[in-house]
Amino acid sequence: MDKVIFIVDDSDTNLAMAEAALEEYYEVITLPSAARMFAMFDKVVPDLILMDIAMPEMNGFEALHILKESEIYADIPVMFLTSMTDPEVEVRGFELGVVDFVTKPFTAPVLLNRIKTHLNIDMLIRERTARLQKLQHGLVFVLADMVENRDKATGGHVERTAHYLTILINAIIQRGLYLEEITRYNIESLISSARLHDVGKIAIPDAILNKPGKLTPEEFETMKTHVQAGEHIIDQIISRTGEVGFLRNARLFVCYHHERWDGTGYPYGLAGEDIPLQGRIMALVDVYDALISVRPYKEAFSEEKAMSIILEGAGRQFDPQLAEIFNDVRDQLYQVTEDMKKQGTGA
Repeated sequence: MDKVIFIVDDSDTNLAMAEAALEEYYEVITLPSAARMFAMFDKVVPDLILMDIAMPEMNGFEALHILKESEIYADIPVMFLTSMTDPEVEVRGFELGVVDFVTKPFTAPVLLNRIKTHLNIDMLIRERTARLQKLQHGLVFVLADMVENRDKATGGHVERTAHYLTILINAIIQRGLYLEEITRYNIESLISSARLHDVGKIAIPDAILNKPGKLTPEEFETMKTHVQAGEHIIDQIISRTGEVGFLRNARLFVCYHHERWDGTGYPYGLAGEDIPLQGRIMALVDVYDALISVRPYKEAFSEEKAMSIILEGAGRQFDPQLAEIFNDVRDQLYQVTEDMKKQGTGA
């Protein structure tokens, strides 16, 4: 399959020249503005972007900054096509993450060579990144399994909540809610990191974690410390490995999934949209799974009863818009639960 190159420039002449130089070797898409480039991402994601700096409305630096802020598009190599020769321009570009500069007017062989070089480098980087992501996901599964193997009362909780989370996030995207934030995420990585939301339970004594009955107030206070314990574990991994991107979402899931919309949750007592989105969506799937599952202190509630409790908590415990969307996909949630029961991983 041909590599896809975006050429972004407000000059028709430059677009035509660059396309003529590259079209024999790549699938080339010419775009007259950065805004058109971002709109095109809905249809195709390029392997490389060749972009002018001096464009009206949104210049190359502004577009590059937006790209590098996105978890989805940050790794796309960007080359600046420019007539500017100011060293400060180059310094700023490299600081923002541009991989190269091609000076106008350019020749076809120079442009082609530069692009081949960076696509080859990008291929090597992507292969190494894929191996790293496989390792990261493997470590997440191991840590999550360690927690779940200790917590005898919540078998299958991690897998079920991951499925529920996938359904909820897809529905949020379809509804167009919180799109500016969600579209910055790599959804697969986001879901994977959510598996660590209860990692702090490793630090909770077995006598409390597996107590065959309702916890006393003192025991519940100890149980609540799993949030801070999980935060400490994630922070330790970050400090020792320098890995921030993948664990940033994990930390948000860990720290905020017991906060409540009305500010009465723990451990920080945040309210409303001050609670990170990861915490608000995890709160829904976490509580829902607890409601439909058997626990030492309760029988499993029916799907109907569980969803009724969720809706009653909208605006108090849960983000009301997210609770509404959660209710809209209740049939999909129920199907996941039934399928996992058949597989022996259900409640």
